[in-house]
Amino acid sequence: MKPPVLALRQVRLADGPRMLFDGVDLALEPRCRACLVGRNGAGKTTLLRILAGEVEADDGERTLVPGLRIAWVPQEPVIGGPTVRDHVVAAGAAPHEADAALQTFGLDPARSSEGLSGGEVRRAALAAAFARDADVLLLDEPTNHLDIPAIATLEAEIAASRAAVLLVSHDRAFLERVSDRCFWLEGRKVRRLDRGFAHFEAWAEGIAAAEAEDARRLQKRIEQEEHWMQRGVTARRARNEGRRRALLDLRAARAELLRETRGQMSLEAAASEGSGQRVAEVRRISKAWAGRTVIRDFSTRIQKGDRVAVVGPNGAGKTTLVRMLVGQLEPDSGSVKLGTGLEVAYLDQTRADLKPDMTLREVLAPLGGDQILVRGKPWHVAAYAKSFLFTDAQLRQPVRSLSGGERNRLLLARVLAAPSNLLVLDEPTNDLDMDTLDLLEDALSDYAGTLLLVSHDRDFIDRLATSTIALNGRGDIVETPGGWKDFESQNPGFLAPQAQAAARKAAPATPAAPAPPAPARPGKLSYRDQRRLEAAEALVAGLPGEIRDLELRLSDSGLYRRDPKAFAQLTADLESARMRLEAAETEWLELEELKARLAAGG
Repeated sequence: MKPPVLALRQVRLADGPRMLFDGVDLALEPRCRACLVGRNGAGKTTLLRILAGEVEADDGERTLVPGLRIAWVPQEPVIGGPTVRDHVVAAGAAPHEADAALQTFGLDPARSSEGLSGGEVRRAALAAAFARDADVLLLDEPTNHLDIPAIATLEAEIAASRAAVLLVSHDRAFLERVSDRCFWLEGRKVRRLDRGFAHFEAWAEGIAAAEAEDARRLQKRIEQEEHWMQRGVTARRARNEGRRRALLDLRAARAELLRETRGQMSLEAAASEGSGQRVAEVRRISKAWAGRTVIRDFSTRIQKGDRVAVVGPNGAGKTTLVRMLVGQLEPDSGSVKLGTGLEVAYLDQTRADLKPDMTLREVLAPLGGDQILVRGKPWHVAAYAKSFLFTDAQLRQPVRSLSGGERNRLLLARVLAAPSNLLVLDEPTNDLDMDTLDLLEDALSDYAGTLLLVSHDRDFIDRLATSTIALNGRGDIVETPGGWKDFESQNPGFLAPQAQAAARKAAPATPAAPAPPAPARPGKLSYRDQRRLEAAEALVAGLPGEIRDLELRLSDSGLYRRDPKAFAQLTADLESARMRLEAAETEWLELEELKARLAAGG
């Protein structure tokens, strides 16, 4: 392994009375692609700022090679200068490099730096980072406010960069595509996994299981020592003072473990009395803004209990479509017929309802008092806030003091408390950590009503959506059963930028050579396809047993502590077996469908 270009060693930093880091080690080698994972409030952004040289640690060392160029994109970047080109040039890029980087991220270099949307600010900041040809890229939530095509561009730029990259992101699909190493910030220290994010959760679960077993054993030892103390410490006090001190040390260790245990957030969406079976009947709707058609001749039917994801580039008309689907906006043509008994709860992506000077208590209980109705039952406002990880002291703080993730949690707390049978969430995942995303996913999975979800988080969509509606910004709109992966596989290139789409349409202008006549289709599978079908059947039958065996071996809570290498190998074997099973099932289904078509003469 090459020596690091940027490293931290035994870094310590206190945030008031709370120790944020206590002996953190972290190293970035040339061209590594690392992600930094941890809960909201663990200190990920602060750690990036220490690496960037913006914050000085209380203790420890920050080392870097001479002349190292670091590009740092914070979670809330600020764009200055008359134009976005001026901003990128001021960051250290030559004018031609600035123009190329901005065009890569879909921005006109002459665009004014004022009045930019959140996505445009993010793209300008990323362009400035990549245009500098830095040795290290530090990116804090780089996919926030980016649409899916822009995220794909970012993934390609990271892959092509010569820089070492350290990312903080909640976007699982993004991290799985770009990372080859994980740093886990937990309990004031950083653990390292030399594999990509796809392997992180199994690895982290193994560590957590091992630590839980250690805590159980520690508690057992405390119980044994206390029993011994009660029976014999008086008679043997002087002789056994060392053992008494050991018991006190064990209790101190136990107290430290308990201090490290974090509160868990409780999320549950309140469902009102049921709507009718039909939520919305949409017939051939179209909509144009400023002479540009964003939705053309679209029809769909949304039934009770559906989970519909809406995806597309920024400005494609996603929010416009959702507002028409819930009756807040009339289409230019066509009709939207809503079902009976609908109660809509709406999380707006602009977060406009959160006024900076409002306190958390005023947001949750706008009518005053200590009680609020949650799912039709009275809750004390402090207890409800605590279920979303807010303290009593925070109830008196203004909204402006909250982080982005905390503001989003606060809005979710208010929206999920309101009775509804149609829940509309416009970009709900911005700034949320992965633990909160998991809890939100569980709450939405259990929600008894209908869900409309606008999101750029591909993994979140895959975990929730029963169908996906995609808009490409040129008026085209398609609906695909399933989540993001289903849409992507069935509609390749649909979300490509307009220039690429035009190039594909122009390509057939050159007359193609006449295709050779298709051979007569046999009435049964070829010998080769029959062997493939038999092999797929064997794998579909045999791999589940292999997977169960691997899962059973990994369920040994002490395995990671005893033999980390064996744990890592078993984890890799399990991932491989699952992927082989998925591929075998897909191939078996395709060959069975082909076999049926051939038998029918099709």
